[in-house]
Amino acid sequence: MYDSRRILGLRRSLSRRSLSNFFLLVLLAASSTLCIAQTPDHSSHAPGGPVPREILDRPVPLRTGIGSVHESVSTASPEAQSFYDQGLSYLHSFVWIEAIRSFHQSLRADPNLAMAYLGLADAYIGLQDVPTARSAVERARTFEKKLNQRERSWLAIRNAEVAFLQDAADPDSYVAYRKAVGDALKLNPTDPWLWIQRGLADEASPFTHGQAGGVDTIAFYKTALALAPDNLPALHYYAHTCENIGRTKDALDFTATYARLAPAVPHAHHMHGHELLRTGRTEEAIAEFLKTKELEDSYYRVEKIPAQYDWHHAHNLQLLALAFQSLGQVKSAAKLLQEAFASPAYTEFLEYNRRAWPEFLINRGHYEEALAAARELTQSPWPMARLAGHTLAGQSLVALNRLSEAKDELRAAERESESLPPRTAAALPYPTVLRADILLRENQTQEAEALLVEVEKSILAMPGPDAWSSAAFQLETISLRAREAGDWELAGFTARNLMEHNPNYAGGYYAMALVAQHEGNSTRATQLFASARRLWSKADLDLPELANIPRRSSN
Repeated sequence: MYDSRRILGLRRSLSRRSLSNFFLLVLLAASSTLCIAQTPDHSSHAPGGPVPREILDRPVPLRTGIGSVHESVSTASPEAQSFYDQGLSYLHSFVWIEAIRSFHQSLRADPNLAMAYLGLADAYIGLQDVPTARSAVERARTFEKKLNQRERSWLAIRNAEVAFLQDAADPDSYVAYRKAVGDALKLNPTDPWLWIQRGLADEASPFTHGQAGGVDTIAFYKTALALAPDNLPALHYYAHTCENIGRTKDALDFTATYARLAPAVPHAHHMHGHELLRTGRTEEAIAEFLKTKELEDSYYRVEKIPAQYDWHHAHNLQLLALAFQSLGQVKSAAKLLQEAFASPAYTEFLEYNRRAWPEFLINRGHYEEALAAARELTQSPWPMARLAGHTLAGQSLVALNRLSEAKDELRAAERESESLPPRTAAALPYPTVLRADILLRENQTQEAEALLVEVEKSILAMPGPDAWSSAAFQLETISLRAREAGDWELAGFTARNLMEHNPNYAGGYYAMALVAQHEGNSTRATQLFASARRLWSKADLDLPELANIPRRSSN
């Protein structure tokens, strides 16, 4: 049997907060690099691919409720200025389609507005369409002689940013991008928009667009807010930074303000839901995610835009599902996760996130369905998704006692892992978790435990609201596998990690109660079962775990 003192020692080494920003940068930047290498053909407009030009070229009216954002640009047309500002509002709330439509509308009012082309470039970066972003920059360059000094600085910044995306493997291109921002700040040190861009440039990839800020970006967004206290983009990115470094209370306050100032923006409500979920206010989080869904569904219906072209839609469905699952409302969670899985993805990272559905099915013991969903992922054009698919297919096969086939999936997963950048492969729990599952099934307990301790470290270090929520259920599955294998030390170790990670989730107390029950500590087991029952008070009535809790634990 594995030495429990070693497990406890390794447990103390799980410095999750210090690793979280590193893993976010590694995963998002690496997946962005993979996306650049496989930029889709924007002439085909295949379902699930890039947004059709017909949608992006549609006229758009001026709208309210999206936040008041203003940046003065060189135009004699008030209409062009208004639509440019609307484009900025949408751009900095990640509503890429409406940002592009607004910038196009601005150019209809003033065809010579170079800053609108630079706005288009930034929005196309959001869509991960680097060639079209480059075209927009080149169009802006044709007006260079007419630009003022500040606007020429922005042309240099966007040019360097796109050049970096076109050659992300060259460190000099990143240095040049950062230098362009720095040079602009030397000329205009009181410009809040440049301080915001400085914060964005501190991230490893422009694709992360304010979502991967850390301790180093706080000062930039704070400076922007000091110069312009009502600057909504600075507030938005500051909130993301606080979320990433564990300042949840600050993030909760900032996102509440964001949602109040931009009530018609889905991401504003969604992001506030992130923080409510982290603070244990799950039902309030669900209300925010449902508001997000309501806004998005109305938008798709009114504008006749398929949901598949909005990256945010599946993301919100997954967070909503995980919130329902944390309450034990697994039927609602299943419906949403299945819908998200059916939504086509047009980037590596969005495709990788489709793994949430087979992970859920494995967690709930639906192994044949999980196997079918996982095998769909193995056919993905992107290696990260194929890696997850082979791993999850193998885990399903282990649970179905088809060990030989599971080993075939492990070999396939290992081949996919070898094709990824080393830092990306090191950050992912795949395929190590499958290797450990096989070892547990073959009673090679010590080797399995050593691997799973590292897997749990990776899971707990993964940042972002999706990863934070899904980590609980991944740990829950590991604890279940450990109990099935008779490894109660590992089951207890994992249950403790789960309880510490999310003290508001009933599953951690339930898993720990089963360990206490096995150890003969009936008093402790009764207390833990009672906590689980209380936290599952609004769960599905037929939730299997509730049926397994002794009735006396509710006293």
